[in-house]
Amino acid sequence: MDPRSITPRYFVSPQIAAEDLPALAKAGFKAVICNRPDAEVPPSHQAERIRAAAEAAGLRFEELPLTHQTMTADNVNKQRRLAEVCDGPVLAYCASGTRCSVVWALGHASEMNSDTILNMTAAAGYQLENLRPALDELHVKS
Repeated sequence: MDPRSITPRYFVSPQIAAEDLPALAKAGFKAVICNRPDAEVPPSHQAERIRAAAEAAGLRFEELPLTHQTMTADNVNKQRRLAEVCDGPVLAYCASGTRCSVVWALGHASEMNSDTILNMTAAAGYQLENLRPALDELHVKS
């Protein structure tokens, strides 16, 4: 488990396991968002298994599987809402944390410029410079 802070309330991580959930709760996380489709992982790491462990640890669990094809404006907005309704830190996970970083970046492009977003994701270890044109376009439209 490797939670990386994008903001004080939004963290991203590579794939987590059911046994990681008690430590996440102890660390102060309030919710977990699964952005990884079940088809990518064995049964031991599929969403329902992680959900059961999250709920047993007292964490809210949300599932929003993302792929290149499902990284739509609706899903970007849904991810932001899922993170914002929580009363504390949220951990979003996928295979590496990149999808969780991309969906966060796209969700904040209307209010932050590309440099700010890319610096924040880079500080967490995610180089998303190839996303700059999309971020710039979303920022201009707002």
